[in-house]
Amino acid sequence: MCGIAGVLTTSFQSSIEQYMQIMQNALKHRGLDDRGTYLSEDRTTALVHTRLSIIDLSANGHQPMHIDNQRYWITFNGEIYNFRELRNQLKNEGETFFSHTDTEVILKLYAKHGEKCLSLLRGMFAFAIWDDREKVCFIARDPLGIKPLYYWHQGSTLIFGSELRTILATDIISKKLSPIGLYTYLTSGSISEPRTIIDGVKCLEAGNSLTWQSGRLKQKKYWQISFDSPALNCSNNLSIVMDEAINKTRSALFDSIKYHLISDVPVGIFLSGGIDSTAIVTIAKQIQVNKLSTYSIVFNEEKWNEGPMARRVANDFGTSHTEYLLTAELGKSLLPDYWKSLDQPTIDGLNTFCVSQIAHQNGIKVALSGLGSDELFGGYSTFQQVPRMLYQRQNAAFLNAIVGCVGNGLERFTKSPKYRRLGAFLTKENSIANAYSLMRGVFSDWEAYQLVQFYLGSDIRNQLKDEIVNLLALGNNQALKFPTLEDEVSYLELSRYMRNQLLRDSDVMSMKWGLELRVPFVDSHLLSEIGQIPASIRLQRSKRLLTQSIPEIPSYITNQKKRGFTFPFEQWINNEWRDYTMDIKVPSIIPLPYKQWYRRWSLVVLENWWQNI
Repeated sequence: MCGIAGVLTTSFQSSIEQYMQIMQNALKHRGLDDRGTYLSEDRTTALVHTRLSIIDLSANGHQPMHIDNQRYWITFNGEIYNFRELRNQLKNEGETFFSHTDTEVILKLYAKHGEKCLSLLRGMFAFAIWDDREKVCFIARDPLGIKPLYYWHQGSTLIFGSELRTILATDIISKKLSPIGLYTYLTSGSISEPRTIIDGVKCLEAGNSLTWQSGRLKQKKYWQISFDSPALNCSNNLSIVMDEAINKTRSALFDSIKYHLISDVPVGIFLSGGIDSTAIVTIAKQIQVNKLSTYSIVFNEEKWNEGPMARRVANDFGTSHTEYLLTAELGKSLLPDYWKSLDQPTIDGLNTFCVSQIAHQNGIKVALSGLGSDELFGGYSTFQQVPRMLYQRQNAAFLNAIVGCVGNGLERFTKSPKYRRLGAFLTKENSIANAYSLMRGVFSDWEAYQLVQFYLGSDIRNQLKDEIVNLLALGNNQALKFPTLEDEVSYLELSRYMRNQLLRDSDVMSMKWGLELRVPFVDSHLLSEIGQIPASIRLQRSKRLLTQSIPEIPSYITNQKKRGFTFPFEQWINNEWRDYTMDIKVPSIIPLPYKQWYRRWSLVVLENWWQNI
């Protein structure tokens, strides 16, 4: 895992070295082991890199890396888990290698196959490859969006980087809030790609590539989430189908975790005491010879404390376990450093910030997380509630004439945040995407309009209208079709909540501490295998398919009530952190009850992010 950045331009070559240095300094926390730069002879292309050494720790892994007499250059962030198989295939075809890195494998594959090389890569990545002969730069991001990549394009100039702050550090663009970016943050707690919180800067969407040549930029989608079950439709016997699904899931999970354990440095595991992280420990114990290291956060607040469960799992599976007691006072003392680490505002992220710090302090450079399991196996309440909302509204279709009026009234005049979001749903088309937005919402649409106007000082309702219509369209692609409503919810969880919030926060907060966070449940090959299993099996309550596929998970884990990896925010915000949250200024028409702590917290985060970016 590393930091990458670059400038491609035909406009201001005279100052390009200055920008290279500035961008590299902005990325230094992402890679303390090495740093490097490349500047083309015609001064149109600059590549920047900071390295966190994970595979081939020698100087041979230095980046930007080049091959073919310096024709191809790469700056790469991430890990390619199947690089050894790909390397052997290339060697059998006559290729030679000077390193044992996955970076060199990517370069060789691109030189041989061009952009088609993306279909061969299994892993998490964001990279840029410069072809100095053809004067073409190829930029790509992994299928599920684990590794971020931001860019700004104007005229003939393209600037890109692993973090938003990398681009802002150049001062080429102004630090101006994006109305639509701010709107999506206020309605969902994170910013929906390809938008960012800064006007003019975009996030390259997951499964997409960019090609820059002579100032012109072309974007292409190379991968899309899909669910289909042809492999399990061959039998009408439900028990046979279930057995096949269990075997397929178990095999795919063992395969994914085996690949995610590949490293030339020790690998730790974040252990929360829930099903997902326990599943990883259970499988890793059977794959890895060395003793496992696990890390947990514990609280004094019993309702939120999963420490005893995590401790029991660690003891039963013989891991070297480290706990970190996080009190309200200690958490508050960490906030100033947390604000400085935020790349974009988010209502999540502090949990990963804290547990990554523990791993870092214990000398760990790679850790596995259970992130992504709920989205894949139906672990959220949205899988039941969203389809139920859709059915209930369909059954009340005879009231359509008044539903919109009722919705407007609820959204604008009730004091309840919940009913305001419900009102927003009633004013829109009855769709899965709209029902999902209600369930995952922070502020209602109308409230977000008022807040954007409050922060930016102008009426932006008409300006935002068309963009919001696109935002609410399913993945901005109405052609997507899913076998069931539950599959569609799974898609939304994977492409919105997980991608825009959980993955982005995990990258930024782990890299703050020089930690590579790997997510075995977020794997395109795993998704392709398990996505063939019908939703009626894959998305059963309590993640039944997962627990039946890994029966080694102890019953005291599978039988407990789901908690999730979160903090006692409501209690802390109402008490020990109250001085942080009391002075938030908003229009009087926007209620900020302490029970719905996430509304107040989202504004606290926004204010402190803006002061520190």
